[in-house]
Amino acid sequence: MPLIQTDLRRTVYALSDALDLVGVDDRHHGKRVGIMAFACARALGWPAQEQEFAFDLGLLHDCGVSSTRIHRHLVTEFAWEGAEAHCTRGAALLAASSLFSPFAPCIRHHHTPWPHLLELGTDERTARLANLIFLVDRVDALTAPYYGNPALLYYRNEVLDRIVTLQPAFFAPELVEALRHEAAKEAFWLALEPPHLDAYLEHMATHGEPRLIGLPELRDLGRLFAAIVDAKSTFTLQHSVGVAALSALLAERTGLAPERRDALEIAGLLHDLGKLRVPDEILDKPGKLDEKERAVIERHSFETFTILRRIPGLEAITEWASLHHETLAGDGYPFRRRGEELSLEARIVAVADVYQALVQDRPYRASLPDETLRKLLADFVAQKHLDGDLVALLLAEPDARALATGTPPRVSAYDSTS
Repeated sequence: MPLIQTDLRRTVYALSDALDLVGVDDRHHGKRVGIMAFACARALGWPAQEQEFAFDLGLLHDCGVSSTRIHRHLVTEFAWEGAEAHCTRGAALLAASSLFSPFAPCIRHHHTPWPHLLELGTDERTARLANLIFLVDRVDALTAPYYGNPALLYYRNEVLDRIVTLQPAFFAPELVEALRHEAAKEAFWLALEPPHLDAYLEHMATHGEPRLIGLPELRDLGRLFAAIVDAKSTFTLQHSVGVAALSALLAERTGLAPERRDALEIAGLLHDLGKLRVPDEILDKPGKLDEKERAVIERHSFETFTILRRIPGLEAITEWASLHHETLAGDGYPFRRRGEELSLEARIVAVADVYQALVQDRPYRASLPDETLRKLLADFVAQKHLDGDLVALLLAEPDARALATGTPPRVSAYDSTS
């Protein structure tokens, strides 16, 4: 396959898309926060590089939120007592990423009131960036009920008055002043609504020199995505990582080239991005899903497709990741592809996904023992849901269950360094 490269800004947009899924019905919170942060940073006269840093910080600020329950608290309560936890988690996730570690200190404090930041002795740059994100995040939460309302501009003074009233306890005075300066412009508010928001983001994507990243950085990004997705439920903590490991193993066993194997590992890490939009109560339901709940679940692979297809250069990975619920018989979802329309790579991710789910504890059952696992997989092959050759290969692997569940395997052949 050709060398995979893509633009870092586009991948940040994709990460923001995934994070915004947690809002279920509101898909633009992170982007609006980024746009407002950029506008305020510009008003403050910060250098261009720092303005763009504030923009990206806004896009990424809620990376510690995977739960729809937590998201509801954050958008409906101005100062929720539990907000600190997602700041800590988000900072830890970004600190572990070679691409995004510079954002971690600001994410750690993006719900910390300004007076407390001063008491902590936080360095000036981190304190101002973190407090700026806190400020515009709360502006967005207060404005959220009015987006799409033709009278949006009528309500802006109500939002600003609330911010000014709360300023001494929460925000740096100069940041609020910059916000008020920008908020006096009608364009500041109108740019936050689709389709104006999409046009703004496209302008930002083409602004400045692109920064190309390749497979090593994409793997790093994939692990960050996977950690966010898998944190959505205690029952999926190892799912994406396990699917990635099994996919890479099967790629090696079927003789695929090292770069293709690495790309398949990334597809495994990214395959369940769309599950961030599934409400917690459905994903953690201890019993069988009803038809309506099943319909909600069946959206997730298309959501994955929608997010990833925005990243140029990832066309193959997008296909393999988003087809993991298609079947050879053609009765899967979301595209109803059938045998001859499914590449070997797409079949590999599908087998890895099913195997990992069966050996992992779920809210409605414990991990399946080997005998039951083999019988179920044989049934799926007979029903033309899964590729029989790939299932046989995986069942013959002594380390398959260990890879799927995160137990250190005897051989780490799947961990490519190419």
